[in-house]
Amino acid sequence: MRHGATLAWKPDVWRIGIGMAVFAVAWLWLSDRAVLAPPTDNIEQLIWVRSLEWGYYKHPPLPTWLLWPVVQALGWTAWATYLLGAACTLGAFALMWGLLRGMRGEAYAATAALAGLCVTFYNGRLYFYNHEIVLIPLVAGCAAACWKAYSTRKIGWWIVLGACLGLGGLAKYQMAVAGLAVLLFWLSQKAWRDPMHVFGLQVAGLTALAVFAPHLIWLINHDFEPLQYAMSSSLAAGLPWGPRLHEIANWWGDQLFNRAFPAWVFLAVLGGLGRWPGARSATAAAQGSGGGLAPSPVSARASSPAQVPSMARAGEGAGRALLLYFGLTPLVFVSVMTLVSGSHIQLHWGTPFLLFIVPAVMELTRSAWAGPFRPRQAVLVFIVIQLLLMVRVELTSPTGAGLLRRASDWRFFDAQALADTLHERAVAELGGPVKVISGAWAESGALALRLPDKPLVLIDGQFQFSPWVSAGLVADCGALELLRAKTPPAGYGPVGPAFPLLYWRVKRPKAACAPGATG
Repeated sequence: MRHGATLAWKPDVWRIGIGMAVFAVAWLWLSDRAVLAPPTDNIEQLIWVRSLEWGYYKHPPLPTWLLWPVVQALGWTAWATYLLGAACTLGAFALMWGLLRGMRGEAYAATAALAGLCVTFYNGRLYFYNHEIVLIPLVAGCAAACWKAYSTRKIGWWIVLGACLGLGGLAKYQMAVAGLAVLLFWLSQKAWRDPMHVFGLQVAGLTALAVFAPHLIWLINHDFEPLQYAMSSSLAAGLPWGPRLHEIANWWGDQLFNRAFPAWVFLAVLGGLGRWPGARSATAAAQGSGGGLAPSPVSARASSPAQVPSMARAGEGAGRALLLYFGLTPLVFVSVMTLVSGSHIQLHWGTPFLLFIVPAVMELTRSAWAGPFRPRQAVLVFIVIQLLLMVRVELTSPTGAGLLRRASDWRFFDAQALADTLHERAVAELGGPVKVISGAWAESGALALRLPDKPLVLIDGQFQFSPWVSAGLVADCGALELLRAKTPPAGYGPVGPAFPLLYWRVKRPKAACAPGATG
């Protein structure tokens, strides 16, 4: 490849698809063999998918709805969640790559995508499936639709933006942060001066509300249960001022210098080799390949050749603003929220947004970098980083060396050993198959996945949390009850020495349960 043509590199779509497939297969294979039980969030979704609702006691419904057809096709297995989680994450990167390709060119987009996939949220947790994971492609779609709506001035893109925001609200209320990024971008570009942008923002808001409205009605009818859960688990922590500052410092440190550290290594290595595209080379390549900056609303109307350079610079500035707002707004918002309210920050709150921190940092530092982009070298650096991350997973996994094991590490929970210990004993006491497991959802769900009858889970024994379980089913077929406790609870027996804090008993049925009974 000639030096002058390196930045005009145009990868075939099928090669990108094959690359993502290889990435997914490698990480999913390693992740599956490196755990003894699926992630607890995956288990939670598999419990909830037994009944499609407009909301659940902890979260909105979209992730469970998306899982339902996959479960119908693949069965009620952990792999259904693994594949869907990987599809959400890689789909988000495809959207971000498409956005950056049109905004900054092929080389810039490829660099940002490869660096983003080095963030540990998106490789070692590729098999995770939860509300943050579903939010990732919706945030990426929101950013892409926002740019299209602004640059083309077409009302259809404002509708798409509103749909992304509404669907994001059905995934997790944290989508409001993406809505804030859109609003800040809109204000920064003084979009109120254009009647089409004013009308478009209103259309996007109404579309989002229409999509979210059924869940809003459900919230009202269920006493805002998910919001109560959020308050009790994190938002109402009421931390003193000192711990608030510690939470913020820990949040920034974890997001930028822990999760994203491999991405900075990737960019630093390419920069050191002089192969990371800088601002001038990326822009020149984009213009030369016809994949340059999308025109601003003003440049779309410009007719004088003398106006084109200034209009292109205006479009470049708008693109820079969009990337900075989507990359930095979540970090700043969480920090301000914690400082004001004293909330406890969950580290995984950054999952849906951290992919945009890479292009944001590239925008802030691009003047310090220059040189041609050589895809083979970039891919080689990427592969080396991924292999090192895989070695780390292998060395700390229960099937590997098991280094740095922590008592709270869920990967070491041996769900199959629990099933082997309890199944025959439970069947003997129940006088029939295990149809219901009652107890903490993590242990109960992990056990249910390993039992042949795939029993339903009655979360914490609460029917209001478990609409898929009827009182009649428990009365007719009984239940295996699990309880995690520090001291032996009355009426429960120890599971065994391999599970020192886990106790069990059965709630006997009225009569032997029929094999096909479902309640």
